Amino acid sequence: MTKRPEPARFGRSSDNAPETEESMEFWTTVDAMKEACKGAFEISGDDLAIKDENRFRHEAMDKLVWNAVFSADGHVRDACRWVVWEGSQKLGCPCSSIHDFYMARARDEWKDMTVPAINLRGLTYDTARSMFKTLTRMNASACIFEIAKSEMSYTAQRPSEYVTCILGAALRENWRAPVFIQGDHFQANAKKFAADPKAELASIKELIDEAIGAGFYNIDIDTSTLVDLGKPNVMEQQRLNFEAAAELTKHIRSREPRGITVSVGGEIGEVGTANSTPEELAAYVEGYRGALGSGITGMSKISIQTGTSHGGVVLPDGSIAKVAIDFKVIDTLGEMCRKQFGIGGVVQHGASTLPESAFDNFPKHQAMEVHLATGFQNALFDSTAFPCPS
Repeated sequence: MTKRPEPARFGRSSDNAPETEESMEFWTTVDAMKEACKGAFEISGDDLAIKDENRFRHEAMDKLVWNAVFSADGHVRDACRWVVWEGSQKLGCPCSSIHDFYMARARDEWKDMTVPAINLRGLTYDTARSMFKTLTRMNASACIFEIAKSEMSYTAQRPSEYVTCILGAALRENWRAPVFIQGDHFQANAKKFAADPKAELASIKELIDEAIGAGFYNIDIDTSTLVDLGKPNVMEQQRLNFEAAAELTKHIRSREPRGITVSVGGEIGEVGTANSTPEELAAYVEGYRGALGSGITGMSKISIQTGTSHGGVVLPDGSIAKVAIDFKVIDTLGEMCRKQFGIGGVVQHGASTLPESAFDNFPKHQAMEVHLATGFQNALFDSTAFPCPS
């Protein structure tokens, strides 16, 4: 059993609310929570005893998540998050790392599958419930729930809140498999890095500490923003990228819980720029491994650029420009990752605005992972459940 994360202070967001606030109960004290959930579970010291699994999953879970997000009392909020975490451990849906699964791909132990990594920016608990229902219906198990560093800010979802919403949804939907939660684009700001490299990396390390402490056992390091194409050769262009990625990987390894190997991803091409090349991949991986040193587990995947952009390109008429993905880049760099470097494969970002006909190409071309965010956001905003603006 993985040690539960330490409580922390987190923001609140109205994104996770059910139909009406009046339908939910705010607990003013931890004792009130215990009394309201009496018969579903009991707390004795540091142990959670689930007395009635059905009541725990269905009667208590909505209220636990609601208070874990919206309670004004920090003790109640943290206690609810602890109950959800402990419940996920006991009922077979704990936060997990996808590292071993990805490294098995490097050994050709599986193929022809692509793992979706989905950013939930609103109605996180409710949307995750729908996703677990869909995964169950499809008899699927590999799906990543993620949130980017930037999204944590503008959606007011800190790691512990996000983890609670995802694990709560898994428990609510009777999910009995590992839950993969990922920090997406833990990104270095190029201007801040140029002004003070140590301070910028320190801020990312602080976020890593918070994320791992909450249960993010998959982290995508994005220092591709530091690539300098003005340098004379590919190795020098990628140097700041791979050196910073290696330093952050070491930090992750020093913070990961016992028995967990956090899945670490790197990035060689910033999404929306020129397509990635074999020369860039080789320079990045070789430089990264040299900077990382021996005896330290490296990354399991690498994000590349193939022609997409986050959110798509909006045309003057409001439509989204058609995107031409270079699947040959995925083929070439993915095979290079596996055969030459023993890394699981490559990751495709910015796929939400692609036509549906494009998606079966990702497993065909052995893309390791595909990131989806804008499409889910648009589905939320376009829902007829929201009133039309006046």
